Amino acid sequence: MDPMISKLRFRLLAWLHRSRSGPILFVKKFSYKDVKRATDGFHRIAYSNSHGAAYKARFEGGEVVLVKEAGAFNEGKECFYREVQFLGRLHHRHLLALRGFSTGSKRLLVFDNIENGSLKEHFNDPLKTPLNWKARLQIAVGVAAALEYLLLFSNPPVYHVSISSSNIMLDENFTAKLTDVGLLSSIGTCVQMPHSSCSEECMGQECGNIVFQLGVLILELITGQSSEQGGTDLIQWVQGSRLSSSIHMMIDPDLGNNYDSKELKKLLVVARLCLKSKDNPKFPVPQVFRFLQKKVQIPRD
Repeated sequence: MDPMISKLRFRLLAWLHRSRSGPILFVKKFSYKDVKRATDGFHRIAYSNSHGAAYKARFEGGEVVLVKEAGAFNEGKECFYREVQFLGRLHHRHLLALRGFSTGSKRLLVFDNIENGSLKEHFNDPLKTPLNWKARLQIAVGVAAALEYLLLFSNPPVYHVSISSSNIMLDENFTAKLTDVGLLSSIGTCVQMPHSSCSEECMGQECGNIVFQLGVLILELITGQSSEQGGTDLIQWVQGSRLSSSIHMMIDPDLGNNYDSKELKKLLVVARLCLKSKDNPKFPVPQVFRFLQKKVQIPRD
């Protein structure tokens, strides 16, 4: 084995042992050749954004996983391995679990299986099972629960989160899984986070952006429209003065009349408040989560 690789592996293990949160887990190193073959030469793109591309990979045994690019290549290997060990310690029902990593001409993260594809596929693909109202509510609750975990219970807290229908995956039980989280910034630089939890009154710009994204996701769940296609239109609609009279025209036709109108109106109030959080955050993630769980009342818009 190359002495430099051995040294890096030793330092990674030492870093893991010094970790203050989460158990030490085995993280598999996948063959770059196998990953490239499983993604059809990196042509099976699941989604792509400012954080990089993610690919669907089908290995020879038939298993389907998600493979993500990990930041820019100009960062040192230690930064990449820090990201690997950190993601390996994150454990939540609504986060896609890290399986391992692979290195070659790209640095890659390999995540758990994605049995039912992305949320966006269920909105756009007529061959996919349409999501009923209950499933959509559960997705909103699940994503909010994952965000609360990342902001309150992860050490360090995770602010680099991207939320959209394209990067929320659904497992065999249609449980929502966030996939685009980490310590690396959108330009691939390694971010040094403070080792302290984000309080319930977390009102920084990063948290405001996360809450804003959650509001857009709620609109996607209601309308069945991808924010990447018509995000501006969705936001203008929900913030407009004629919202009440136009709800029936915007709700996803796949739902028909099979939804709770009271729940719908309350969700729209939450979405409006979340969207206002981008510039002036006053509505923290834990409060959104508890409202979606029906444990607290939402403040008036």
